[in-house]
Amino acid sequence: MSADQTILFTLLSAVFVLLIWGRWRYDLVAFVALLAALLSGVVPKEAAFSGFGHPATVIIALVLIVSRGLMNSGAIELLARFVVDRSRRLSAHIAIMSGVTAALSAVMNNVAALAMLMPLDIQAAEKAKRSPSLTLMPLSFASILGGMITLIGTPPNIVIAEFRGTALGEPYRMFDFAPVGLVCAIVGVIFVTLIGWRLLPSDLRNRESGSNKFDLADYIAELRVPEGSKVIGKRVRDLDELAAKSDVEIVGLVRRGQRMPGVARVVEIKADDILVLEAHPENIDEALGTLQLEYVGAGTDQLEQEDLTLHEVVVTEASALAGRSAQSLRLLYRYSVALVGISRAGKRFREQVRKLTIQPGDVLLLLGPDERLADATARLRCLPLRDRGQRVIQRDKAGLAVGIFTAAILLASLGIVYLPIALGCVAALLVLLNIVPLREVYDSIEWPVIVLLGSMIPIGAALQTTGGTALIADGIVDISAGFSPTAVLVLLIIVTMTLSDVMNNTATAVIAAPIAVDIAARLGVSPDPFLMGVAVAASSAFLTPIGHKNNTLILGPGGYRFGDYWRMGLPLEVLIVLVAVPTILWVWPM
Repeated sequence: MSADQTILFTLLSAVFVLLIWGRWRYDLVAFVALLAALLSGVVPKEAAFSGFGHPATVIIALVLIVSRGLMNSGAIELLARFVVDRSRRLSAHIAIMSGVTAALSAVMNNVAALAMLMPLDIQAAEKAKRSPSLTLMPLSFASILGGMITLIGTPPNIVIAEFRGTALGEPYRMFDFAPVGLVCAIVGVIFVTLIGWRLLPSDLRNRESGSNKFDLADYIAELRVPEGSKVIGKRVRDLDELAAKSDVEIVGLVRRGQRMPGVARVVEIKADDILVLEAHPENIDEALGTLQLEYVGAGTDQLEQEDLTLHEVVVTEASALAGRSAQSLRLLYRYSVALVGISRAGKRFREQVRKLTIQPGDVLLLLGPDERLADATARLRCLPLRDRGQRVIQRDKAGLAVGIFTAAILLASLGIVYLPIALGCVAALLVLLNIVPLREVYDSIEWPVIVLLGSMIPIGAALQTTGGTALIADGIVDISAGFSPTAVLVLLIIVTMTLSDVMNNTATAVIAAPIAVDIAARLGVSPDPFLMGVAVAASSAFLTPIGHKNNTLILGPGGYRFGDYWRMGLPLEVLIVLVAVPTILWVWPM
């Protein structure tokens, strides 16, 4: 080995060990490795930060912004509402949730898809009185599998596509991954539905999950019936099924400022009536869409309909609200925030929420723009309880957001517009239409992933230019000497899978892609099967909670231990190898 190769292999080994150790964040580890490569001269200074302007890095950032837009517009919620029924049997629930998650992951970032559906899955588990541990791991694995289907579904596919463009002159297009990815996703979803969840430890359902470690009693909230709502003309009792679907309970009705007797079960609903609900904040906003209601005060001069967030605050003894009502304090007029609901140790009350005398210790659900909420919380001397990330969904823009995104994907797939430009236009339109507020643009991007990728791309390029990838390729070819190219492909997939299980899958793709091309060149065969093999393997991180962010996301809520993942993950990885190799060779012959 040359001196440059020795330095690079030492650096990569150090990165590998530090990522497994997990003491320091992966983006810091990667950036320090880049600095070390620059100081040692193995990465030229001209290429120091080339990774941050690389198309793969730009595409990943834009996909995250677009994913936020699809969530903010209610497009994802709309789909989930029609397919998720929390009363189904466990296997049927896993099948439908996994299928929906995989489908969403194909057209948006798979981390965003899981983040959107995970709360629904946890709520379904609570309603069915079973542990979410039985369903969260299948959901996570399905989101990873679905990401394999398209170019934008997962970062490794983007890395592989752009590397092919650099190495062979033409990148992979949007749906070039679909034949192989779709087969892997279908087989994988069938496995987690029928077999996978049964392989989890038997004591899992009795463990304490993190999903309920901090929970409050439901809020009493009020939502207004606008003109044109589908509930107008119905009786309150007729809404029981729709309310149950959103996990809310209708406990009263207010008309012209007066609470109707009892729980108003037989009262016919009219426009401008106010329905009184008991529910969690997430379910309140879901009911807003399901029942076609609106927040009291939204759409006024003080509280525009767009860019609204729900925050929870605790009323202190010194608060200006203590001993007063929101109406007497003129909360909406003076602070430009609306009181949506009150939680008082699970108690119900007959007064209207805005007229109720607030007591110290009450937990309030406030609605307004982020900056207004922060200002009001400080001025009212309340304590912010926690940020649920509960942004009010702009459901009237769902069709617009989906239409813009679909048009961009179609233009990119036909080769009319370069994919990063198409996604950039979508992101810009979503911002201009305020579907993604300007301040959320940068919050939408996973900056640690961007730093990781921007730092690793120059190191991966240096590994190739110094002959390091050729050296690794020679080693794999030597080990498999006398075997067919198919056997070498299987070995490459297994090696890549192993790397992806213990380090970030994006970094794995950056390292393994040039190795795949070098191996193909030595064998005198097409590089496409090997690149596709790396794409599948880099996304197949099922053995540990550290290989893929989705596996990390479910660790706490699911109450999982490090050793739980391999029980379902190991047979799934074996199955992926058995399915992926023949499919790759059929679609991308050597």
